[in-house]
Amino acid sequence: MIQVNALKKQFGQRTLFENVTFNVNPRERIGLVGRNGTGKSTLFKMLLGIETPDEGEVVVPKGYRIGTLEQHLKFTEPTIVAECATALPADKEYEVYRAEKILSGLGFTEADFERSPDDFSGGYQIRINLAKVLLTEPQMLLLDEPTNYLDIVSMRWLKTVLKTFPGEVILITHDRDFMDDVVTHTMGINRGQVKKIEGNTGKYYEQIVLEDEIYEKTRKNVEKKKKDLQQFVDRFRAQASKASQAQSKLKQLEKMDDMEALSEDSDMNLRFEYKDCPGKFPLKVEDLTFGHTESEPLFQNLTFGLAKGERLGIIGKNGKGKSTLLNVLAGELRPWSGKLTWHPSAVFGHFGQTNVLRLDLSNTIEQEVTAANPKLSPTQIRGICGAMLFTGDDAKKKISVLSGGERARVLLGKILARPSNVLFLDEPTNHLDMESIEILMDELQNYPGAVVVVTHSERMLKRLTKNLVVFKEGGAEYFNGGYEDFLRRVGWEEEGEGPSGHHQLGYELKPQKQNHKLSRKEYKKLRSQLVKDRSDTLKPLKKKVEEVEAKILDLETKK
Repeated sequence: MIQVNALKKQFGQRTLFENVTFNVNPRERIGLVGRNGTGKSTLFKMLLGIETPDEGEVVVPKGYRIGTLEQHLKFTEPTIVAECATALPADKEYEVYRAEKILSGLGFTEADFERSPDDFSGGYQIRINLAKVLLTEPQMLLLDEPTNYLDIVSMRWLKTVLKTFPGEVILITHDRDFMDDVVTHTMGINRGQVKKIEGNTGKYYEQIVLEDEIYEKTRKNVEKKKKDLQQFVDRFRAQASKASQAQSKLKQLEKMDDMEALSEDSDMNLRFEYKDCPGKFPLKVEDLTFGHTESEPLFQNLTFGLAKGERLGIIGKNGKGKSTLLNVLAGELRPWSGKLTWHPSAVFGHFGQTNVLRLDLSNTIEQEVTAANPKLSPTQIRGICGAMLFTGDDAKKKISVLSGGERARVLLGKILARPSNVLFLDEPTNHLDMESIEILMDELQNYPGAVVVVTHSERMLKRLTKNLVVFKEGGAEYFNGGYEDFLRRVGWEEEGEGPSGHHQLGYELKPQKQNHKLSRKEYKKLRSQLVKDRSDTLKPLKKKVEEVEAKILDLETKK
């Protein structure tokens, strides 16, 4: 068990958090939430001993091993199997098959095993680092945005890994559904304080809202009482008959503590401007074919119509061509064959990873937004910057000094500056916190135009999309139905395969034995969790058995 006692951390005059106290108990899986910049990653560094608190302490049991996902990409071995094998414990250094099983689970093929780590994209290199973490057999996993660069199938596989991991987990991710599927507890950094509750993010945010309401009601009551006391003192202080009462009220007033009004976090104020398009189909796609090498097209003969107001999701494993298709639709790549037919009134906005890279680093935020629509007045430009949380002088910052998340907000601001009726969005939730993602999804639901989105967020897919383009082995197909329809009717072909499949959970993680014995309370809690896990597993199976037995009875009666 890890104990955190009265931590405080500040940078200059800004206090990130103070008096932070919590425990991480056996088998707890904790989701750490909070706005960008509240100190989530800093708290992780303190748990790892990389960052020193200004006050307080982190107590880690002797011999307790913590595994964390390194963002630094540096490899020393000629193949990915050899690279991962360097992470094997000394007593298992020759059990290379463990590395192969985990790499298969993360989407690598047998042919990839002998390739150099440097041959792979940044996303796949992150997966290599994740495989190395899992191979160290840690007792706790500290994972900061592990879903970045993972495709849906790998994310679903990682959920299974984390839910069956026999140790403790603390997880930071902007993917709310992923977090809720994995965690047993949620811990949040809010207004410089840390609060931990049992349950998912929904329960946590409900509790925060309730506590804020109670605090605000109490504050108003206290303010009213103080005002009444002050009025009494002011009115009767000079009167001899009431002087003693006034003095008593004054002492009562002096003893009452001030309750400051709660600070409000700023939210993005997204509103995509819509330009009407009278046509039923802003875009028609006919027999579209494209590839980077003529022998292997990424997709071919793809045909569909993008209807007015439609929500189309593009899904599939990484490297199959999802972003490429979006770039072809946006006219940034020329198709080998086929036809794109745009309605004369169609105007699109494009949020893509390549577009973020094209921001002029020497420009200010205001200049970049102005470049998207020079017709806007300075007041309108400042309004859009403010909506993207760049208020006052922040709007005059150079693009070169902004973080990845801030640059993504600038690109969203450029799209807001120009009225459109079609939106192309490539991983729009990357770098946004949970609150901003919810705001984005709300606005996309209200947007009257058509939306085409590439995303690995199952929450976004389930909430928004009505039809899909699915990339799989051999190309891409149009699927008439939403994401839940796809899971029910088709499903991911990689899931549940045998030893040669890429996403089978085919290994066992065993944490090192801990030196301390479980207390009676810890034992009862662990036993309760095991009973609950068993119940959750057996409940659907029992229901299935009942359904089958009822069907047998019905068939025998009919016979």
